[in-house]
Amino acid sequence: MLGRTYGNQNCSAARALEAVGERWSLLIIRDAMFGGVTRYTDFQRNLGIAPNILAARLDGFVEAGLMRTRQYSDQHREYLLTDKGWDLQPAIIALTEWGDRWAAPAGPPAVYRHRDCGGHVQLRTHCSTCGQTPPPAQVAAHPGPGRDPAS
Repeated sequence: MLGRTYGNQNCSAARALEAVGERWSLLIIRDAMFGGVTRYTDFQRNLGIAPNILAARLDGFVEAGLMRTRQYSDQHREYLLTDKGWDLQPAIIALTEWGDRWAAPAGPPAVYRHRDCGGHVQLRTHCSTCGQTPPPAQVAAHPGPGRDPAS
């Protein structure tokens, strides 16, 4: 079983899991992104998440730079996605597409649409050189510039 951190992993996916890999994380981000939820009480009501867990996740998102806070009254603040948080949109759409295919027997509970034209938004993996969509078995990982030279 993996620990709570992935410090010994020289892997961008592992680093991303440090910020958003806990059970409720992407659901909180999803609600902020697609539901316009910004207030603690609304997150709690929508998700049914325990207050201590929600507080820890929101604080962690602020610390990681995924969200920022803004006071909207003397005692309350709202949580707003930063550009870094918004950049998780493709990951959430990808997980949703996977869930629609493999975990939603009655069909998609929600679909993502382009606000301007109403078209269905979906992700497409494509080669930057030839433009083709390679099947998963044709995609290989190669060492990148951030690779640990010791490995």
